[in-house]
Amino acid sequence: MKNNEVENIGQINKLPIIAVLITGAFLAILNQTLLATAIPHIMADLNLSENTAQWLTTIFMLVNGIMIPITAFLIETFTTRRLFLTAMSTFAFGTLICAIAPGFAILMVGRIIQAAGAGIMMPLMMTIFLLIFPIEKRGSAMGTVGLVIGFAPALGPVISGWLVEQYPWRSLFYIVLPLAVINVIIAYFVMKNITKRTFPKVDVLSIIFSTLGFGGLLYGFSSAGNYGWSSVLVITSLIVGTLTLTTFILRQFKLAQPILEFRIFKNKIYTVTTIIGMIAFIGLIAAETILPIYMQNMAGYSALESGMMILPGALIMGFMSPINGRIFDRFGAKYLVIIGMTLLTVTSLLYTNLTPETSLPYITTVFAVRMFGISMIMMPATTAGLNQLPNRLIPHGSAMTNTMRQVAASIGTGLLITIMTATALNTGENATPSEMIHGVNIAFYVATGLSLAGLISAFYIKGTTPAEDRAGMESE
Repeated sequence: MKNNEVENIGQINKLPIIAVLITGAFLAILNQTLLATAIPHIMADLNLSENTAQWLTTIFMLVNGIMIPITAFLIETFTTRRLFLTAMSTFAFGTLICAIAPGFAILMVGRIIQAAGAGIMMPLMMTIFLLIFPIEKRGSAMGTVGLVIGFAPALGPVISGWLVEQYPWRSLFYIVLPLAVINVIIAYFVMKNITKRTFPKVDVLSIIFSTLGFGGLLYGFSSAGNYGWSSVLVITSLIVGTLTLTTFILRQFKLAQPILEFRIFKNKIYTVTTIIGMIAFIGLIAAETILPIYMQNMAGYSALESGMMILPGALIMGFMSPINGRIFDRFGAKYLVIIGMTLLTVTSLLYTNLTPETSLPYITTVFAVRMFGISMIMMPATTAGLNQLPNRLIPHGSAMTNTMRQVAASIGTGLLITIMTATALNTGENATPSEMIHGVNIAFYVATGLSLAGLISAFYIKGTTPAEDRAGMESE
């Protein structure tokens, strides 16, 4: 069989493909948060200011977010095997540059190359999983994806926190590099061509508008927490992002072969589940961002304690995602999502009464219950939405889902950190912990309101099982 032909899915050995996809996506997502606790060490070693060093995490998220909307086009243009090998090789090459970077400029180049490869991984994995599994088994398959999404970002700060205390910060990249290279070598032998190529026309203007639109919004919202909403840089980024993104969306409706198909939002179930997924992701990222700031800067906990606080919840989410996938296959998403959103709302409310004396077991237990709830929302909601789309639109659906999550995380984090600082009773040098924690509690009140809106939306999910969805699609 030629390398560019689509394989017969029924005859494919799925296990090796699943293994290389999960490993690749895990490494890609891990790198979003891997530098979180290593930043102070990099600042000291390369003589950087905090604002400059923060770009190492910001640029990864930015380039990652810019690449995701283009993946639907890439999936329809290149073979599965070639696209995966290129994305993973690009990621590995970026990792090598980061490991040997003599200074900040080269380190930034490495992070950009890493992110360019990583941005392709998640939508590609979701698309392949949805195509190689029948609709009634997709929940179990996507539950494994949920394990990666929940576990990798939470594990990043814990791994880096331990490593940089024992070894130089470059060790982070030297550990990831051989794993990425091994993944590329194994993928060369086991990866098959799953996706069908339609060779859409390259619309350069759409790619430019998409890059400026999503890039501008992601940068504007993620920078608002650092520079404030009145910053000229933030305002300019948001205006440019909004205008170019609007132009990009309008252009897609006029193209016969759009880069990203926005017509999928005409499907009500897909739209509702995407919104719920965005709210759940804000809940996940907001807690992982705000709680370490509260713990280290206001309640006197160490960086390692704040990292370890996240770990039990991450383990629970990783353990529960495949189980929730099986439950989804049998009963559908509706009741899973309702229970999950209820837990997310309750735990957000429990974080509105934090004080300088709040105990570590309390913070850890509430966070663990929160992650248990999020595991019931993320992949079941995503899979229920994507199940509504025909196979030809799945690359667009998975790219859109991942793009919306990235935008939600950026907007949610920027907004909640701004609320946290703006509503603190005092933020000056003489501010007491209680005065600063007031802002944290208000931010979680806002998070509670968002979760409640998600809970109400969950009742609009169609209460069918995947098998019934399939029967419905076949009868149409």
